[in-house]
Amino acid sequence: MSNYNESLAEVHGSVSTSGRVGWKRILSFLGPAFMVSVGYMDPGNWATDLAAGSQFGYRLIWVLLLSNLIALLLQSLSTRLGIVQGLDLAQASRQTYSRFVNFCLFILAQIAIIACDLAEVIGMAIGLQLLFHLPLIWGVSVTLLDTILLLYLLNKGMRHLEGFIVSMVFIVGLSFLVEMFIVEPNVKQIGLGLIPHNLNGSALYIAIGIIGATVMPHNLYLHSSLVQTRKIERTETGIRESIKMNFIDTTVALNLAFFVNAAILILAAAAFFRNGYHQVAEIQDAHKLLNHIFGSLAPVLFAVALIAAGQSSTVTGTLAGQIIMEGHINLRIAPWLRRLLTRLLAIIPAFFTILYSDERALGSLLVLSQVVLSLQLGFAVIPLIHFTSNKEKMGVFANKTWIKVLAWIAAIIIVGLNAKLVVGQIADWAEAFPQHQKLIHFTTVPFAIAICILLLYVFFKPFFRVSAEVATRIPHGQALEIEAIAPVALKRIGIAVDFTKNDRDTIRHALMQGGKSAEYFLIHVVETAGATYHGDKIMDFETQSDRENLEKYQLRLQELGYRSKPYIGYGKVAKAIAGVVNQQDLELLVMGAHGHKVFKDLIFGTTVNSVRHLVKVPVLIVQ
Repeated sequence: MSNYNESLAEVHGSVSTSGRVGWKRILSFLGPAFMVSVGYMDPGNWATDLAAGSQFGYRLIWVLLLSNLIALLLQSLSTRLGIVQGLDLAQASRQTYSRFVNFCLFILAQIAIIACDLAEVIGMAIGLQLLFHLPLIWGVSVTLLDTILLLYLLNKGMRHLEGFIVSMVFIVGLSFLVEMFIVEPNVKQIGLGLIPHNLNGSALYIAIGIIGATVMPHNLYLHSSLVQTRKIERTETGIRESIKMNFIDTTVALNLAFFVNAAILILAAAAFFRNGYHQVAEIQDAHKLLNHIFGSLAPVLFAVALIAAGQSSTVTGTLAGQIIMEGHINLRIAPWLRRLLTRLLAIIPAFFTILYSDERALGSLLVLSQVVLSLQLGFAVIPLIHFTSNKEKMGVFANKTWIKVLAWIAAIIIVGLNAKLVVGQIADWAEAFPQHQKLIHFTTVPFAIAICILLLYVFFKPFFRVSAEVATRIPHGQALEIEAIAPVALKRIGIAVDFTKNDRDTIRHALMQGGKSAEYFLIHVVETAGATYHGDKIMDFETQSDRENLEKYQLRLQELGYRSKPYIGYGKVAKAIAGVVNQQDLELLVMGAHGHKVFKDLIFGTTVNSVRHLVKVPVLIVQ
């Protein structure tokens, strides 16, 4: 399999685990789960934990524990898929489902990524406001810098990125550990809160929100890819050891995430519920009340933890966006552009909410992001259980019966409770806007039914034999049979020239392709503002000079025994070159590449890539 097809190809297999023993070997596997765990500590979780603690004290801690156990099970399955099959969850889906279904799954997953990113944008902006008194509108704008930070860390290597994430998690955990000592929670009540009991009314609603916000779909995509950054022995022993080590990594990281979420809930119970503040669901409110009750230290730690959680969650969210796009629809775009688009799509709703509403509306937007997120859960969990239970592809590492039973119970809980959450939210919208009830039902109910049908298809499809057509897309299709190939005699070859030192090599390689039997079309494009506007009617100094230079090339080639014709194009380079190629029915185009990288490409553009997409003939690129 080529690097192009590997999940997160730029860091795939980049962390070596060989030649290490004892704790050093265990440490070489640690990292992926810590990156995933920050998704369980994002501002969306904070909102549900604050609401649970302030309204019901310690009574819903058992729901957090249940959510953590479900997450531990599903994340373990996710690592198993990535290690054994060498595929992330999105790539495995592309092998199993049709193109249309994969496109639908991609859209739903992308919406979930944006919803996650939205929660992190809001949380980080609130944290910056609380700590530095920065207006929310500026805080939201500052979060664009995450794109640059992620590119920098990824270029430094996977271990640097993981180190950054672990440090952010450490800051969050330490902040809440200090706050726990400040608020002095009731240990006995915490113990009683771990005992399950019946849920109803608003307690059930908040419990659903906790589970929906904890078991996030993008974390399953992400984890199945991140485990592939470890270079392991592809033997049964090596795979088994990798699964074991990643289970340790997952257990430690997710239990830390459970501690952080439990700490938020306990903090809310001790600081707010105990003091009669039962309706604290806004992060801003929590900060102000902490300041009022416990002085300046607790709210500062709270704000620092919020910023760290938001910062680290956005990094992992954008990585998940890359995995989902490349896996489901096999589409790759420039990393900086992909991450910038994801962040912009998350910032826009937050930006306009602040502009046209008030800052208090961000809390409602935060809750809405979790509702949107809950829609995607079934589409990640159900395929994951199917893929890891497939004995044909997983072999001896396929799920055992007891694991399958637990996994399907978890799936039923997640899908059932989140469906109830969505149905309840639609009912709340209809009740809140009685004058628009018909419109709300007309727009939301058909969408919900379509989602239900798609979910049923995703569930039942793996039970049937995969068609040969789908199976061949692994990831680009099967290798073709290569027959005897007759020599190709090229007759019409285009040569793009720009009168730089690159022209010598470009022309030389073109002549090597066609020899003296071919005809060569010398192409140059005039890019002046006048040429762009007037086209071939322009006769400025640059145009005349370029025409003379082309004629010199033509004359020199004629002296060497080659036939050639000069062609001048005007305006946009790629479009003009492609125009000559298509109009003259050329069989090959030879171009020189300038070797621009990153920022020069942003400034000067990438003509070669643009031309390749505009012509249907082979393009020979000479460096």
